Amino acid sequence: MRRFRIRPLVCATLFTVAAAAPAFAGHPYDGQWNVTVVTKNGSCEPSTSSTLTISGGRVSAPGAAVSGTIGREGLVRVSINGAYANGQLNGNSGSGKWNGASAGVPCSGRWEASRQ
Repeated sequence: MRRFRIRPLVCATLFTVAAAAPAFAGHPYDGQWNVTVVTKNGSCEPSTSSTLTISGGRVSAPGAAVSGTIGREGLVRVSINGAYANGQLNGNSGSGKWNGASAGVPCSGRWEASRQ
């Protein structure tokens, strides 16, 4: 059975940064973030953590095909490999929900992030 990899998502979700943003960055959430993803329902990995990057409000992670943005107000909307995450960043932390599938079986949970 193939397991859905959440790590690139938030760890690439949610929660997403490849390099530290320069001091002159124009987006309030630019920088590196530690993201922890926890599965509450389904057969995806029980939990995983990763460091993600936000640059110019766009989310990225090394080696992951991440698509998503962080609004200036901290609204998180990210997708990766068919999984989706949304939530809210506020200052140096944030949280939200995610959903995806493992071997075609739905799974979902929560994520938490903190700026490094």
